[in-house]
Amino acid sequence: MTTTAETVDAFHRGRFHLIQPLGQGHRSGMDAMLLAALVSCERSCRVADLGAGAGAAGMAVASRLPEAEVLLVERSPLMADFARRSLALPENTRFAARVAVLEADVALNGKARVAAGLPDDAFDHVIMNPPFNDAADRRTPDRLKAEAHAMSDDLFETWIKTAGAITKPGGQLSLIARPESIAEIIAACGRRFGGIEITPLLPRAGENAVRILVTAIKQSRKRLVLRAPLTMHAEGTHHFSPEVDDLNNGRAAYCRR
Repeated sequence: MTTTAETVDAFHRGRFHLIQPLGQGHRSGMDAMLLAALVSCERSCRVADLGAGAGAAGMAVASRLPEAEVLLVERSPLMADFARRSLALPENTRFAARVAVLEADVALNGKARVAAGLPDDAFDHVIMNPPFNDAADRRTPDRLKAEAHAMSDDLFETWIKTAGAITKPGGQLSLIARPESIAEIIAACGRRFGGIEITPLLPRAGENAVRILVTAIKQSRKRLVLRAPLTMHAEGTHHFSPEVDDLNNGRAAYCRR
């Protein structure tokens, strides 16, 4: 059992709850909810959440989609323990049986990856919120937070290579990242994923994007599409726009065009 200080936080307006570390490690919020909103499926589907942390994005998918089976993949034993304990909360009983936790490194290759529990061509959707800071910018003494936020060399190549291996042909990759990573993401998709759709996320109209939402389809040869931006707030207010609020609270999916 962990003795780390923690909080129990409600998401989707109380539809599910998450135990998260307090004062160390990565705490999930809107990024995870928007990532989860990229998964749209009207039938049973298998979803892998790579680098799941405490499991916010994967649980958000399971909470919204009653037929989704979700695998939370996390290499940190401490964060995986938060995910397991979150699934045991009574508030999450509705979907807990459809969610599993796997302690494994996303960077594993070939037979080692398969042996760890990530077989080839197994998932309809693979989602990820990779570490997004350059390692040179790391300034925190918190090891868990440093691991969660610091980008290693070739990170997108490594993570998207794994996604390409475990996604079914025709399956969807979804990720959220900072705009400066766009070239690396496109390069890493390579011939693994096509039909890339990129949506800039703006704080307010006229401001620069702070995130990009990316989806792509395994083995697709369709061209890249740059979609109209999503704007989080109206001018002069901190309230979310109706569309973003629906995505953030599990009332809608952000579907591909």
